[in-house]
Amino acid sequence: MARSWSSIEVAVAIAVAGSVLVVAVPAFVRNLRFSKLSEPVEGLDRMVTAAVAYAEGRPGSLSFPPSAPLTPEKAPRGVEQRDPDEAWEHLTWRALDFRFDAPHGFAFQFDSAYDAPSGASRFVATAHGDLDGDDVLSTFEVRGERLPNQSARVIPGMFVDREVE
Repeated sequence: MARSWSSIEVAVAIAVAGSVLVVAVPAFVRNLRFSKLSEPVEGLDRMVTAAVAYAEGRPGSLSFPPSAPLTPEKAPRGVEQRDPDEAWEHLTWRALDFRFDAPHGFAFQFDSAYDAPSGASRFVATAHGDLDGDDVLSTFEVRGERLPNQSARVIPGMFVDREVE
């Protein structure tokens, strides 16, 4: 003979399941959001660390590699994509040992400039991503500089525009 559930047992089971959902769903959403943002943050960290190391032992006018175009040329639209083999062969990406072999959702750019009158070299490392495929870009940007008679450094802080667009 089958045992039936009492109304109290059903209410307790629903309460327990509801409690688990109240805790699990926000944590899942938060982790999903952070996983989308880890690529640009980690990518920019790799890029600027390599740029600062590149500047060591070089004259001020050659502190950083030359500017590199947005790679890939257009940020993937809402999906991670694998780049063609030659996408990361630009002189600057090779100098910074920067590339993505796995599918990724952001495009990266490196701009550098030397100001002869002041003797300062500066760079801007940027990541653009179209996380939901609506042609609205999330932008992450980190800057660095090397002033005369000083070591290269990353300027504290990160510019973020439309973090999760």
